[in-house]
Amino acid sequence: MTSPHTPTGVDRYRQVDADSTAFSDRCRLIQMLFDGGVERLAQARAAVMHGDRAARIRLIGKAFDIIAGLRSALNLERGGEIARNLDDLYDYMQRRLVMANSREDVAIIDEVLHLLTEIREGWKSIPPEVREDPSAHVELSGSAGKVVE
Repeated sequence: MTSPHTPTGVDRYRQVDADSTAFSDRCRLIQMLFDGGVERLAQARAAVMHGDRAARIRLIGKAFDIIAGLRSALNLERGGEIARNLDDLYDYMQRRLVMANSREDVAIIDEVLHLLTEIREGWKSIPPEVREDPSAHVELSGSAGKVVE
């Protein structure tokens, strides 16, 4: 991997390919994973700052597991390059968390927190029309997505 983040990183989750009625539940679950990951990383950061080793280990472990959950939600076969890039980014983030834990390094936690926040913002920017109609396709142009039939 040459770069842990590309300029299009925020756009990763704007393309949605879902063909089941469980789409909104899946969207809600993924949103919860993002929110939980960001929260655990912020808590892990505070634990490092306060020298709370046990909390640091527990919270980084939870963030690691949440990222693993996001990785497992990817459909690498149908998601194409976007899914593969996200998988690579999640792998990078997990490796960085292992390093952050062993080094008690706030800067690494901040890096992963920044990356996860960017991806979460891209996910949240999926147009409501797509969230309500999983059969709709999203065509990206710049930073705005538009629904096409």
